[in-house]
Amino acid sequence: MEEEEEESSATSPSKSSTREHKSKPRNRLKSETEETPIGLTKQKDKSQNQYNRDTPLTTKDESYRDTMELNLPESRSRSIRCIVKLGGAAITRKNELEKIDDENLEIVACQLRQAMTEGAVPSKVIGMDWSKRPGSSELSCDIDDLEDQDSTEFSKFVVVHGAGSFGHFQASRSGVHKGGLEKPIVKAGFVATRISVTNLNLEIVRALAREGIPTIGMSPFSCGWSTSKRDVASADLSTVAKTIDSGFVPVLHGDAVLDNILGCTILSGDVIIRHLADHLKPEYVVFLTDVLGVYDRPPSEPDAVLLKEIAVGEDGSWKVVNPVLEHTDKKVQTSVAAHDTTGGMETKIAEAAMIAKLGVDVYIVKAATTHSQRALNGELRDSVPEDWFGTIIRFSK
Repeated sequence: MEEEEEESSATSPSKSSTREHKSKPRNRLKSETEETPIGLTKQKDKSQNQYNRDTPLTTKDESYRDTMELNLPESRSRSIRCIVKLGGAAITRKNELEKIDDENLEIVACQLRQAMTEGAVPSKVIGMDWSKRPGSSELSCDIDDLEDQDSTEFSKFVVVHGAGSFGHFQASRSGVHKGGLEKPIVKAGFVATRISVTNLNLEIVRALAREGIPTIGMSPFSCGWSTSKRDVASADLSTVAKTIDSGFVPVLHGDAVLDNILGCTILSGDVIIRHLADHLKPEYVVFLTDVLGVYDRPPSEPDAVLLKEIAVGEDGSWKVVNPVLEHTDKKVQTSVAAHDTTGGMETKIAEAAMIAKLGVDVYIVKAATTHSQRALNGELRDSVPEDWFGTIIRFSK
């Protein structure tokens, strides 16, 4: 494993699961102008894609609602406030194999807790990761503090994370995303990919649990998700729904799944988000990324313009409404890293447009910044401040 720049709180014996609450200082948040489009600009082998802003962004088969197997129990009390996508490039060092960005993940976890508790600040954050720390012979927990702690009310969130530097390399090297389980390399790659992404899922669950968030890790493969020619064919949401109803926060992830036609493929977190939004009906959706938002071209290029607001029509077509682009025929270009098997920004924009068609606002914003905190808090639903940087994708009749 690569040398750590800063020791993670998940491995440090000096950090207890129970700690005095300290608000993260503002200067620890990422600069609003700091951009490192990892996986988009540093890969030598990459492909570019163009979108015509008037071209409908739809799935291959919008009839999936009629053909996809669902098992979603009804609950009158279930009211989902937000679904959050933690982008792989935002929480891992995407060009370093299986390397978590510990600083970003810690800030994101703190911001999620603040959003879920709507600003309530307890005297202590009672962590829920009781794992034995390296160098210690005891579990890290304080039962006395837990017994004296008042119950914390968490609004209902669902978290989905990408793989980043976990899983993509294994899947790309073995061709899991192309299918063909009869090939030994594909079958081995399927196993290796799932080992990698579930390891990342565990670490993210632990990071959120250390902030006192009652998280439960869930793998789409184990929950019965499957595809047919890469389109979702089966998505058992009963476990997710029961978990939410019981007061927990589900944490799902992009995964290797079985495919009825291809044998296997990769199910991206962005696709999972859209299906969850379709059936759970959140108030809003937040994509946390490694750049400020959606640009009219890769943000590393000169004169790249941040698209602050995109309107989606009933037919799935979309147009940039802020800023007003000089050329009406301007196209949005994105690039995909050579090892990314999930489609990168192309998939993200397409799925965000489909979510917006449901009447759910989508915010794409840089993780671990003041802008991401405001998006997670739901502060942008009525108006968008001029000093907020990110991209809002909304339905427009």
